Amino acid sequence: MLDPEGSVEHQPASSFPKVLLIPLAMLLAIAALLLLAFSATRQKEPDFYTFKVVNIRGKLVSLEKYRGSVSLVVNVASECGYTDSHYKALQQLQRDLGPYHFNVLAFPCNQFGQQEPDSNKEIESFARKTYGASFPMFSKITVSGAGAIPAFKYLIASTGEEPTWNFWKYLVDPNGKVVKAWDSTVSVEEIRPHVTELVRKIILKKKDEL
Repeated sequence: MLDPEGSVEHQPASSFPKVLLIPLAMLLAIAALLLLAFSATRQKEPDFYTFKVVNIRGKLVSLEKYRGSVSLVVNVASECGYTDSHYKALQQLQRDLGPYHFNVLAFPCNQFGQQEPDSNKEIESFARKTYGASFPMFSKITVSGAGAIPAFKYLIASTGEEPTWNFWKYLVDPNGKVVKAWDSTVSVEEIRPHVTELVRKIILKKKDEL
């Protein structure tokens, strides 16, 4: 149909809403992606095995390698009154239950009584030669207060128990959740039943899956 000027009459533009439709669809898509990302972040809560630490030889390692097994995390010291009894018992526990289903994870610390003054190399040599320690050892760290490494901050937050001396012990389950904590006065033999029970559950679960 021609208008008075002889040109084709333009119908009311339906293109206006279409122009708006494209950016609106893009906004909805972006919002959906952000929502999915937020949900994924919330679902993946941190646990002990999500942290990275430095081992006794200075290499950054992920604790993820211990997921699926039980861990007994201990802040060790070489010149403490608890050193001899704990190192012997920890190594025996490692020998009896590790390394496939269980590991002692030893973190040297010089915070308490300055009883771990040596270098990482000297600490490792002392533990390996004196006690035959075969369990994983990590670089000397701070385990309490503002300077504590994130992995220990997680242990403390999970239990409400903050180390006040050497040989504090945290039991971590195969999923990285902290089960219980014990102070220096509690012997390794006293907590052995708790460790053994968790290891037994792993073995039974694996048998059921066969």
